[in-house]
Order: sequence, then structure tokens, then C-alpha cells
Amino acid sequence: MTTIKGPAVFIAQFISDTSPFNTLPGICKWASELGFKGIQLPTTDPRFLDLKQLAESKTYADEINGIVKENGLSITELSTHLQGQLVAVHPAYDQLFDGFAPNEVKGKPKARQQWAVEQLKLAAKASQHLGLNASVTFSGSLLWPMIYPWPQRPEGLVDEGFSELAKRWLPILNVYEECGIDLCFEIHPGEDLHDGVSYEMFLDNVNSHERACLLYDPSHFILQCLDYLDHIDIYHERIKMFHVKDAEFNPTGKQGVYGGYQNWLQRAGRFRSLGDGQVNFSAIFSKLAQYDFPGWAVLEWECCLKNPEDGAREGADFIKNHIIQITSKTFDDFASSKIDKNLNKQILGII
Repeated sequence: MTTIKGPAVFIAQFISDTSPFNTLPGICKWASELGFKGIQLPTTDPRFLDLKQLAESKTYADEINGIVKENGLSITELSTHLQGQLVAVHPAYDQLFDGFAPNEVKGKPKARQQWAVEQLKLAAKASQHLGLNASVTFSGSLLWPMIYPWPQRPEGLVDEGFSELAKRWLPILNVYEECGIDLCFEIHPGEDLHDGVSYEMFLDNVNSHERACLLYDPSHFILQCLDYLDHIDIYHERIKMFHVKDAEFNPTGKQGVYGGYQNWLQRAGRFRSLGDGQVNFSAIFSKLAQYDFPGWAVLEWECCLKNPEDGAREGADFIKNHIIQITSKTFDDFASSKIDKNLNKQILGII
């Protein structure tokens, strides 16, 4: 068995225009001083890395790795959440998701999609140059406006949606296969891959592609009332990444899963800082250890109440205290006896 690596932190929610959160050296120093051992990097902010250069130059990749290692950290994975979202966008969300795209492709859905696909491919090569083995993304969505079956969906609409989604992702997945990188889809509301059933529908359409893996984030399952522990039992062979994020779901007589169009503070389902929500992380870390999870425990801070820097400081200790140092022996080894085939046969009554 393998001890989970960590604690690590996804820096996307901490980046700002103020020091130390506006440069890679600065944020690395901050993270290291809090006790983190790794950082997960978004790929859309040129102040932190140039994705195209990272994909084209091993020398540049070594420089980025060097900055991180100078602070006693490792890069855990690269994130292409925003670019992945743009691989598949329903027209209802065109204007909203244009905010993720560079100016030259805004208002041009086809050009925007082509840009996103190229970004994903660059991230595969960049991950290879950095010596990583996994990357995280969103699937995007063609079907999210159809999540509730009213008005009645035309026959074959969902099948057509997943067929098209697979058509867009298969060439990307093949590049990740060439680079030896697992592409982990974060199961998330707003994506066509938002639960286990939808993930399996996608797998069916990409021929169970070996690189179509999962990032596990229990907070999204709390808000869906999905059994997040059973999810590990079912999909542990595909889970290659782990976001440690807490959440709570407190339905009332007025509001449930759909949230009543309320903001995050007023919703029945809310993301919280680690330890402030309802996720049973002791059980999660135990299950991941049991299944020999190979990756990092990465804090993703999203909370509608707590200051982010407090959430990060507390989160580092929270993860550290939940990582199970795997035992090298069995607790009852003291009572073990050596192999004796004759004795075994006598005990079984076969001689």
C-alpha cells in the first residue's frame, strides 16, 4: 500500500494582484510556510506559467519546477478546468463562458472550441515535461440545460449529446495517452459529467479510454445527496486525483438541492472550509488508503464564510492530520506461525 501524498493546495482561488499571491515564487513561499508540500497549478494566468512554452520547452519546464522546488514543494498537477469547459458549450451559455476565453475568440464559438482543444493538448505535453502523471479538467456540457426532463426531451437527444462530447474529447484523450498522462475529469454540476451515471455514459462513448479518469471531490456529492463513500468503492480504479473540499447540505421546507436561485450564502447546499462542513474525511482517507490511491491530497478552498488565508492555514493541518501513514506490518503479526503444509492439512482433516 501507498501513503497518500500531501498536504497540497490548488492555488487558483488564492491568486490575486497583491503579494505574495501574484507571482509563482511568492505563492510558493506562502504555501511552504503554511506546511504544504505541493501545489496544483492553473494554466490560464501568464504570471505563473506560459502553457505553450511549457509544452514546447523542457528547459522552461525545468525552470518552473526549480522555482517550486526551491521552496520545498512539488507540482502535483496542472489544471485546465476553464479550457475544458470550453471544449463543449451549449449556446445558452455562450456569453457567460466567453469570459474564460482570450479576446480573439470571444463571440466565436467554433474558434473558441478549437482554442480550448489546443490548450488541452498543450497541457498534456506540459505535464510530461514537468514529470507529472495526471492533470485535471472539466468536461464541458452540451446537455446541462436538459438536466431535468421537462419539457420532455426528444428521443435520442441525450445519446446524440454524449456522442458529440466523445467526438470532441477522443482526440484529446489520445494525446494524453501518447504523453502518459491521466486526464481526470472533475465530476461537477454544470458539466455533462456530473455524477457516476453520466461519467459511465461518457466512458461508453470513448470506448472506456484508459486515460479518461476521475478527480474525486466529495463536496459536489454532498450537494447532490450522492453516496460519496460508495463512489470510491465503485470508481477507485479510475480515481487518480483528490480535491479535499468540505460542504454542507441543510434542506428546509422552502429549499432543497436546486437552491431557489439563491447566492452561496443563502443556499441549502454550501461549500465550507475543511472541518466546518459535513464530509466524513476520516472515512474517505481510509478508503483511499485501502485502495492504494496513488496521488496527492489537494486542498481546494471554497467557502462562503471563512477568510481564504485562514482556510488555507487550517486546511494544511487538517489534511496532514488525516493522511494515514500506511503500516508495514499486520497488527497480529506477533501471533503468526510459519508455513507448515502438513499442519495445514491436519487442521483441515485431509491427511
